[in-house]
Formats: sequence, structure tokens, C-alpha cells
Amino acid sequence: MTVIDVHTHVFPRISRAEGRILADADEPWLRVHADGTGMMMSGDREYRPVVAPLWDPHRRLADMDALGVDVQVISPTPLMFGYAADPARAAAWCDLVNDRILGFCSADPERLLPLAQVPLQDTAAACAAADKAKAAGHRGVHIGNHVGDRYLADDGIIAFLTHCAHEDIPVLVHPWDMLGAERMPGHMLQWLVGMPAETQLSILGMALGGAFEKLPSSLKLCFCHGGGSFAYLLGRADNAWHNRDIVRADSPKPPSAYVDRFSVDSAVFDPRALRLLVDVMGAERVMLGTDFPFPLGEMEPGSVVRNCPGLTPDEQELILGGNARRFFGAGTPATRKDG
Repeated sequence: MTVIDVHTHVFPRISRAEGRILADADEPWLRVHADGTGMMMSGDREYRPVVAPLWDPHRRLADMDALGVDVQVISPTPLMFGYAADPARAAAWCDLVNDRILGFCSADPERLLPLAQVPLQDTAAACAAADKAKAAGHRGVHIGNHVGDRYLADDGIIAFLTHCAHEDIPVLVHPWDMLGAERMPGHMLQWLVGMPAETQLSILGMALGGAFEKLPSSLKLCFCHGGGSFAYLLGRADNAWHNRDIVRADSPKPPSAYVDRFSVDSAVFDPRALRLLVDVMGAERVMLGTDFPFPLGEMEPGSVVRNCPGLTPDEQELILGGNARRFFGAGTPATRKDG
């Protein structure tokens, strides 16, 4: 069966001078070392050590071969989002990043499928960037789960998602800029606790805030990191909806009624957790995701799916590749417009 990983990242070679297209301070850029390692930079600050497959497509393809992955969906690293910038600068930055991602994926367009980023802080600019990216050959857009204190039930973001639905542009949502950072200073707790919480907050915020009632059902929406805590706390949320009017004030249905309105990746790292996720979401709404090439990702892509108790061969095929073929058009040429 074809193995398609929908949650992988890239940080193209971008110099510090190019990073200043976005910001005059704390600009994102990539420092590459002579030994083949690298460092994601935020201005003068070292943000995270990284390895060559993050920016070198040939190393990426070699790793995919070694790991048994046929296709990756390639999205920008969240440090690159640039949502705090002036919209005009952010739009120019997105043009640069999206062009570099296309260049990265040109090493093998059938195996490396690009996702674009957009200046989500400005709805009109984000819609224009998404259209431009689709015309250039991107398979969808990759967005953060919030812009400052604006989450996905915000009117402006709903307008952007509605545009994506009408234009058949898939949307991959990634948690970032995690809440409670001051309470989680060590041990990568922002990633271990904050990321699942951010994703849970986003999905529940959409359900209880009435966003799914406003959005077209045709929207292709996928949340990274297994939907965070959502599947595991859904009973708690439904119980609250049924018993407290303040919880259901803006939503005519309980949160469980909306599980058919979005997908999630499989990045939960435990077959027992994946079993519950599939029970809640349905096998047709879970796609393989590993967070490649970061060290908190799944080291053996697909192993959790293959070892998940009770999954049928057909369900494994859906999760490992079939759902992604439908969602992102994997295995079909990207639509490009000349000029």
C-alpha cells in the first residue's frame, strides 16, 4: 500500500537578510553549518538545532526511502508563520517562503507535495495568497491554530476557511505559540502539554463557538498531532454541553456531532491511543502524520498504525495513504496556471 505522511516540515535555506523581509527583529532564518547540521534562528537567538533533511530535498528523499514512505506533504515550520508582522510584509514573506517550498518539492514533485503559508492576520491577503499558491502548484495551506487571541471561530478566520472551501484548498492546522508558556519553562512541556491543549482548544472552540455551523461542509480541514486532547476529552465536553446552558449557548449540537467535519493526523505515538482516536473519528478521518524530521516525531512511520489493535487491513490502508490521496490529491498532478 502507498504510504503518505501528511505532517512533515521544511525550513528552506533562508538567509538572515531574507528573514528581514518579515521583521527587523527576531526574524526567522536558517544557519547551516559546515558539518551538515543547522540551526533555526530567531534573530540572534538559537531556536532549535536541526538536520539536513529539513532543508535538503535529496537527503529528505533518501530518508523517505529508508523509512518506507512513498509521499510526504511538506509544510513550513511554524516559526515561519509571521502572524505578528505588518500584513504587507507578511504577504511578501509568504511569497518568498512559498516559492522556496515549491523549489524544495521540485526535486520530486510526485513524492513531495507542497503546502503554502498565508498572512492569516489579514483575511483578504490570506485569501489572495492561498489562491496564488494554488495556481502555482501548492496542494493546500498550512496555518497556525490562532493569530494572537483570535482562534478559528473568529469571523475573519472563518471567512478565510470559507474561501478555502469554495476554492477546494485543503487546510492543515498546526498548534503553535502555546498557551501557558510561562508555566512550562523546561522539559519541552510546551510541546508535550501545550500543543495538545492548543489543538483541543481550537477544535472545541470551533464546535462550541458555532464555527462548523457557519462553514461549508465541503471544507477539507485537518488538525495535526492527533487532534490533541480532543478525542480523549470528548465525553467531558459532551457532558458539559448536555448539562450546562452556558456551554451550548452558541452551538445547537454537542461537540461529538461535528467529528465528521474535520480530519486529524495519527501522531499519537501509542497504538492504544490511536485505537481510541479511530473509534471517535472513524478510520476515514485519520491520516498518517509523523512530524518529520523533528525528534519528537514518530521514528518509524506507520508502525503505530500497523500495531494498532483491531484495525482491519482496509482501515490501515485508509490511514496510511488512502485518506491522504483523497484529501490532498496525492498521486494526481497539481493544478497550475500558466503565467
